[in-house]
Amino acid sequence: MKTNLYIVNEIEPLDINLKVKDAQVLFNELTYTHFPVLKDKTYLGCISEADIRCFDTDKTLDTYQYALEGFFARKDDNWLDILEAFAQNNSNIIPVLDDNNQYLGLFELRDIMNLFNETPFLSEPGNILIVEKGILDYSFSEISQIVESNNAKLLGLFISNMENDVAQITVKINDSDINNIVQTFRRYSYNIVSKHHEDTFLTNLKERSQYLEKYLNI
Repeated sequence: MKTNLYIVNEIEPLDINLKVKDAQVLFNELTYTHFPVLKDKTYLGCISEADIRCFDTDKTLDTYQYALEGFFARKDDNWLDILEAFAQNNSNIIPVLDDNNQYLGLFELRDIMNLFNETPFLSEPGNILIVEKGILDYSFSEISQIVESNNAKLLGLFISNMENDVAQITVKINDSDINNIVQTFRRYSYNIVSKHHEDTFLTNLKERSQYLEKYLNI
């Protein structure tokens, strides 16, 4: 995927000598969380909407240069690295620089998210399975082996949560017998977080609890 095809350069960056009140107008017109700021075509950093609302409207951005955030991406960066930059900087735009650090434009979050939507993980039909295990106990190779040993194909997996020494892994597999896969994960001591109608283990457990309740009420 060529991310450089998604560089937006129709939006002019802010000049460091621009007045704060004029910058606020641009934030009012657009839905950006940040705006790139340049000085003589050199990228200095991004100013956030949260900060710009607190500044003296009659002063210039140069007065608040200390508040600029210096994040950026390269035009040929991998889309996953770009997506990570969006998350780390809590922004919906990422300025793009060339190898000489010249400003080229910006990436918009929605465009990069569309790239994610085109991956087989999201676009291909299949089943989503969420499992969890101790951080020191799980392995991607083991998860792959469990899926493939049940004649299923792995479409993707990632760590979706990590808390209290427990890793939660989201797995997508092609359409297959999800029940056998779920039972195999249990045999390997994985806890099944997601709910599945085909999960006979839960069905049997429910039936047994109903029998037990009926017996206790006799």
